[in-house]
Amino acid sequence: MAPTWDQRVDRSGHEHLAPLAAALLHVRPEPERALDIGTGLGDGALLIAREFPHARVRGIDLSEGMVRRAQARIGLDPEGRVAFKAADASNLPFEDDSFDLVAQLNMPPFFSEIARVLRPGGYVVIATSWGPSTPFYTPDSVLRRGFGKHGIEPRESGEAAQGTYFVARRAGGSPE
Repeated sequence: MAPTWDQRVDRSGHEHLAPLAAALLHVRPEPERALDIGTGLGDGALLIAREFPHARVRGIDLSEGMVRRAQARIGLDPEGRVAFKAADASNLPFEDDSFDLVAQLNMPPFFSEIARVLRPGGYVVIATSWGPSTPFYTPDSVLRRGFGKHGIEPRESGEAAQGTYFVARRAGGSPE
């Protein structure tokens, strides 16, 4: 599906990223390391890199083809600040407590793995481009319960364009 993904998924306007962008406004302080799960063509990871210019951003996707296409979009990046890798969200290839921010757009949440790689004080952002019409939409009540079991507490939720966002923070780390 990777070769024709951008023809089948409407990425023409800012609307599909609006919920993710709105959620990132609630992430403070700026993360040092961020992970975009289910990155697809890298739209979310690249938005995170723009919003947090000092963060190292990693994007993962199950599809090798998507990862190749995302990697081709970063151009010159001598510092290696943004990188993509094929990986399974149910078994992330990162050490415990690796990221200050874990984000995903239009993906089902993998609560245990997100909690495992999230540093104390780190943020989780779950965004959907089309709200309840998104194929992998997860209601706030399920997100609250799922992340709450792992000590990750809700901070904000809302709507942007046609989509929704949910922001939660793991206990610990430095105060805001």
